[in-house]
Amino acid sequence: MSRSVRLAAVALGSAALAVTAALPAAATGAHTLPAPHRSPVVIGAVQADSPGRDDGSNRSLNGEWVTVKNTGHRPVNLKGWTLTSRSTHKTYRFNNLRLNGRQEVRVHTGHGRDTWRDVYQDRRNYVWDNRRDTATLRNDHRHLVDTKHWGRR
Repeated sequence: MSRSVRLAAVALGSAALAVTAALPAAATGAHTLPAPHRSPVVIGAVQADSPGRDDGSNRSLNGEWVTVKNTGHRPVNLKGWTLTSRSTHKTYRFNNLRLNGRQEVRVHTGHGRDTWRDVYQDRRNYVWDNRRDTATLRNDHRHLVDTKHWGRR
């Protein structure tokens, strides 16, 4: 094989490697997990065990809550976002709620009147497991935004 043919073969091989390296993982057949969606909205404080006796009253139900907060400066509309419990598989879907910059909202389990500071799931049973659970927040495109765990896994 002549020197020029060998050089051409090496050049083509190098180009093929460069193109393969530049392809995304999905195109090469490798499986990767999707990156979490970057958002200034996060899960804040959690009160999974309502204070006092767990007697199923509306007061006790509203004693368990999860805070969702906007850590950014710009407002975010939470319409269509969801907050889910891993242990009970119960999901709360936000209505048309706008969180201004540096604002937070408490998501209570029981019944109540929604305000800009507190929203209610209107449930008759507890949502969060006191001992061990995970709260998962997803945006309106079902992208994972944040999770918060408590207890042993």
